[in-house]
Amino acid sequence: MEATAVPHHRTPWLPLAALLLGNAALAMGPWFVRLADSGPVSAGFWRVFLALPFLALFARLNRQPLTGIPRKTMLLVLAGGVLFGLDIASWHIGIGFTRLANAALFGNAGSLILMVWGFIAWRRLPAGREWLALGAALGGAAILMGRSFEISPQTLLGDLFCLLAGILYAGYLLILQSARKGLGSWSLLTWSCCASAPVLLAIALALGEPVWPTNWWPLIGLFISSQLIGQGLLVYSLRHFSPLVIGIALLCQPVVAAFAGWVSFGEVLTPLDFLGVALVGSALVMAKVAGESTQPEPTDRTAV
Repeated sequence: MEATAVPHHRTPWLPLAALLLGNAALAMGPWFVRLADSGPVSAGFWRVFLALPFLALFARLNRQPLTGIPRKTMLLVLAGGVLFGLDIASWHIGIGFTRLANAALFGNAGSLILMVWGFIAWRRLPAGREWLALGAALGGAAILMGRSFEISPQTLLGDLFCLLAGILYAGYLLILQSARKGLGSWSLLTWSCCASAPVLLAIALALGEPVWPTNWWPLIGLFISSQLIGQGLLVYSLRHFSPLVIGIALLCQPVVAAFAGWVSFGEVLTPLDFLGVALVGSALVMAKVAGESTQPEPTDRTAV
C-alpha cells in the first residue's frame, strides 16, 4: 500500500465517512448480482464495460497517462486484467450459490492470501499475530463452509467459487505490483478493465448465459455501487488511514451483505455463523496489518 495514515486532516470525519460508505456500497454488489436477469458473469461484463468511460474520464481528470505506456508495463496490465476478469466471473458465480455474507468475506480473502504468499517469498514461517490470523481464518472458514454444507452442497460450492475469486484477485494484485509504480490507479483500472471485459463476455457466452438484460436497473445499480461510488470513495479515503483502520472498516461489508441477504432472500445467520464471520473478519484485519509491506495496493475489492 502506497500511503499510510495522515497525521491531521481538517475534517477527519469526511475521509472516515467515505471509507465506511465506500465499503457499504461495495457490499451491495452481490445483492445487485442476485437481482440481475442477465446471468452472473454477464452482470460482471456489464459492470466493467459500463464503467470504462468513467474510469478513463477519472484518469484524465487526475492527469494519469492512458497512452505512451511502455510495452512491458502494458502487457502486465493486460495480463492482470485477464486475471481480474476471471476473478469477477468466479465471484459472481459463487454469489449465486452461497449466502451474501459469505460471498463478501471470502471474496475479500486477498489480504490473507498475500500474507501467505509473503511467507513463501521470504522463505520463513509465520510469527506472532500471523499465526493468529491464519488460525482465525482457518477456524472461521471451517465454520462457515460447514454451515454452508448443512444447507446444501451447492452453497458450499458457492463458498469455494468466492474463495477462488479471492485467490485470483491476489494474483491480479501481484501481477500489477510493478506496473502500478508508473501508473495511477484510474489509468491502471481503465486498461485492466479493457482486458477484463472481453474475458467476461467470452465466459458468459460459453456458459450460455443471457447477455442482454430485460431489466437494466440491477446492472446500473451494480456498476454505480461497485465501480463509481464504492471505488471512488475508497480511492479518496484509503490514503488517510493505516492498514488497521482500513481492515476494520472492511468488516462492514459482510455486515451490510448479511442484512441485505436477510431482508431480500431470507438468509438468516445463526450465532455459529456470526462466530465464523467474526473469526474470518478478524483474520483479514490481522493479515492486512501484518502483510502491509507485501501488498502493492488495497486488498479489499476496491477494483471490483
